[in-house]
Amino acid sequence: MAPATEPVAGRYRLVIPPGRSWSGIIRSDETLRIVDLVGEQAVDALVYGAHDTTERYDAQLTLLMQGGPVVSRGTKLYSTRGRVMMTVTSDTLGAHDTLVGCCSAEGNAVRFGDQARHLHSCRDNFLVELAKHGMSKRDIVSNLNFFMPVPVEDDGRLAIVEGVNEVGHLVELQAAIDVLFVISNCPQINNPCNGFDPTPIEVAILDARPPVCG
Repeated sequence: MAPATEPVAGRYRLVIPPGRSWSGIIRSDETLRIVDLVGEQAVDALVYGAHDTTERYDAQLTLLMQGGPVVSRGTKLYSTRGRVMMTVTSDTLGAHDTLVGCCSAEGNAVRFGDQARHLHSCRDNFLVELAKHGMSKRDIVSNLNFFMPVPVEDDGRLAIVEGVNEVGHLVELQAAIDVLFVISNCPQINNPCNGFDPTPIEVAILDARPPVCG
């Protein structure tokens, strides 16, 4: 794994501060790299077709096609039209989630009390980014949660547990079509997925990989 500070070949690189959002176009065959710079930081994400945002990530089809609930290296992210949108090509953690959704004002109030209702959430971040692309709350679908292990317990319940407190874990996703990728660098301070202390992440868009010859 490359250290988080090592330069990468590509057309774009950005550090996203704690609790902030980002969106960008990943062209077909380009790779999006997401790096957990400090460790124990959840990254929530939505994926849409870049040219027609009514095509978007389908969590149910993705899990059905791979036959399991954990997103990891080799997972293909399917769209609502049955197309592969992206493939996880590199993954140093091996335990990403697409079941529990994103934090929101309503969810915070239910889980942590009404005093938490007005804390900033991933849903707020998604609304900010979607508005930049002419979308609204009706366009929020099931999301991905990178660097956030969610084990399924023996009774079938999902457990929100501590993130992995190691510096520099990364995941890379290669685009099969042009996609709009939306990120919330999770601002959650009331559950252990962020170690109760949100930290920065890095995103980089890497050049399309050259074909292998011979």
